[in-house]
Amino acid sequence: MTNLNAVDPAAVAQDAHLENADVIIGKNTIIFRRFLRNKTAVAGLAIFLALTIFSFVGGYFTQWDKETIDPFNIGMPPSAEHYLGTSQAGIDLYAMTVEGTRISILIGLVVGLVSVLIAAVYGCTMAYFGGKVDKVMLFILEALIMMPALLVVAVATSGGGAGLKRDLPSWLLLIIVLLVFSWMGTARLIRSLSMSLMQRDYVKAAQYMGVPPRRIVWRHLVPNIGSLLVLDVTRGVTGAILAEVAFSFIGIGIKVPDVSLGVLIGGATSQVQTFPWMFWVPLAVMFLLTGSLAMMNDGLRDAFDPSSSSSGSAKKRKAQTRVKRSAS
Repeated sequence: MTNLNAVDPAAVAQDAHLENADVIIGKNTIIFRRFLRNKTAVAGLAIFLALTIFSFVGGYFTQWDKETIDPFNIGMPPSAEHYLGTSQAGIDLYAMTVEGTRISILIGLVVGLVSVLIAAVYGCTMAYFGGKVDKVMLFILEALIMMPALLVVAVATSGGGAGLKRDLPSWLLLIIVLLVFSWMGTARLIRSLSMSLMQRDYVKAAQYMGVPPRRIVWRHLVPNIGSLLVLDVTRGVTGAILAEVAFSFIGIGIKVPDVSLGVLIGGATSQVQTFPWMFWVPLAVMFLLTGSLAMMNDGLRDAFDPSSSSSGSAKKRKAQTRVKRSAS
């Protein structure tokens, strides 16, 4: 006689597998899938990667460089020999655009990544120790915020910083100056968020257990503000590129013979009617760079949003599992 209450082990195993398949998806995987579903963000990532690759390998597709003068093609428009034309000095614009794009991307990435790292360490340290340590570090932070960044950049990259200017290339000197002033706002925000995290039970438990402060900061505070840090990286890269273009445009950033997008745009502004390709080509590259980063930032913000829908395939499997259970 058949036992109606008997359970088929194979069916139980299959149901358990289907049920567990919904919850094994990690947080990073869900965020990655959300980002990939945002076509605008993916397009921005593709544009940024294409420009980065162009800046490193684009020079291999031409025989000219940013220093060679072609005396037979001075101020010429784009042609088969000079893809983007030449400057009023006879230098190939394509070669200068490749070099300028690489320098601008390098400045943006270094300043964007390092400034967020400094802000995370400084802000979390202030929140963790509190008391007198927090007051002293906050005083230093407020003093740095009050310093005129424009004046310091002008002094460091001009006559006042002649010693440094002889020893360092102008783009590296600009990176150092931008790093000094680009992390303070983020550090103050991270301090506020970390102070609320310090009241959580798992942080207090780690303190009572004698976990070193460095491990608490890196294991409990920094990961819980990871979404903010990632978004600040993309914003920091965009801000650094725009700062480089602005400073170089007014003549206090990168100086010749170094080349950047700001140097190219600033040098061609007064001759936009005579040599329009000298102005519009680097300007278009700058818009593509900053626009692609803005598209990526929007996609990352949506991907980190807890109210956003999770992976579609997981929802489909979960719905199928419920249908099977109700049918059985």
